Formats: sequence, C-alpha cells, structure tokens
Amino acid sequence: MAIVMYDLVGRDDRRFSPHCWRTRMALAHKGLDHEVLPTRFTEIPKIEGGQVKTVPAIRDGDRLIVDSWAIAQYLERTYPERPSLFGGAGGEQVTRFLQSWCVAVLHGGLVGLIVADIWQHLTPEDQDYFRASREQRFGRTLEEVQAGREARVEGFRNGLQPLRMSLKDAPFLGGAQPLYADYLVFGAFQWARAISPFRILADDDPLSAWFARCLDLHGGLGRRAPGYD
Repeated sequence: MAIVMYDLVGRDDRRFSPHCWRTRMALAHKGLDHEVLPTRFTEIPKIEGGQVKTVPAIRDGDRLIVDSWAIAQYLERTYPERPSLFGGAGGEQVTRFLQSWCVAVLHGGLVGLIVADIWQHLTPEDQDYFRASREQRFGRTLEEVQAGREARVEGFRNGLQPLRMSLKDAPFLGGAQPLYADYLVFGAFQWARAISPFRILADDDPLSAWFARCLDLHGGLGRRAPGYD
C-alpha cells in the first residue's frame, strides 16, 4: 500500500510549504510509492479524524507520523535498505542542527520578504485564517511586514554566505549526491518560488545554480510544480 502524504496547497495548485517540500523530496529520495493529498489550511483539522494539527503528515499503513523531522527519521529507520537521508548517525545530528538554522535564520528571514505574497495565493477561506493568525503573530499587517523588502533583501542574501562556502567544492550540501540537508534548504527557496515573483537570489549567485540542480532532482519534481521562474 502506498504511503499517503498530506501536502499544503493554495490556489492554482500552489504547493508552497517548505516543510512539506522537505517531505516530498525525502519520499522521492527513498523511492517510496506515495500518494500526495492536497490540503488547504482550513482543511487540516478535518483530516485523520482530527489527529493532525499541522502538515506534512504521512499515513503508512496503520502508522500516522506528523512533523517533517519526525517523518524523515521514520523513513530512515523504517526503510534502511533505501538510499540514506542522513548518511549515518553523525550526519543525522549535523542535519538536525541545519534544520534549526533553517527555521531560525532562513525561514525567519524569508517570511518578511514574501508573507503578503503567500496571502495572495490562498483560497478566500484560507486568506481569512492566514491573515488573522499571522497578523496576530507579527503584531502588524502582512503588508507592513513585507514593506521595504527591496532594501532588505541584500542583507538576507549576505547572511547566506555559509551555504555558498559549503557548496564551493561539491554540487550538493550532501556532497556528490543530495541528502536531507539539501532538502531542508531547498524547501525554503521552493516556498518562495511557489508564491512570490520577488527575486530572492541573484541570477549569478552560486546558490541559484544549486537550487536549479535541486529543482531537477527526482525527475524534476520541484521544477514541475507551479511557481515563478
């Protein structure tokens, strides 16, 4: 039986969740048969009998796993004969650190550049939920959070220098081949690509070349998704 994955979706089949993209890439990396079920924000409380509060979530037979990191660990332990996501126990610990960096630095910087664009790509019922919940979180309107991004994006790009240095001598963060570390970072930039025309990376940035390689992985899984190219 194929694994079922619940994936966040907006209007026009926009698959924009960075956390869901991590999981989609991880499933493809493992070569596991799976079905992806598009799920809007306001539909999440209705799935799996109310057991799920956030996506991604996967159902693998009688097992329900929620949270992208928990899913990655589950896939690694349950399907050890498939290509490794971490490259070993030590790699898993290092990857856990990178995930924390992604949430605190990468996602934290990106959201201020694209949050109002996210709202534009949601269905009307999700727009109401998203605006209310995010404006409560930020204490400002979405438009105020995103305002002035043209002046702020260069500082965000400068903060990505550790990633560029890591990719100086290898095509992927995982080395010659991608690992879950690549999918963590890829998910963030795919988030922006899916819903915002604003240019996050300069065309001549080495990270743009890395992102293009990631888009082409697994038969072009990322590139086939609707987005701004």
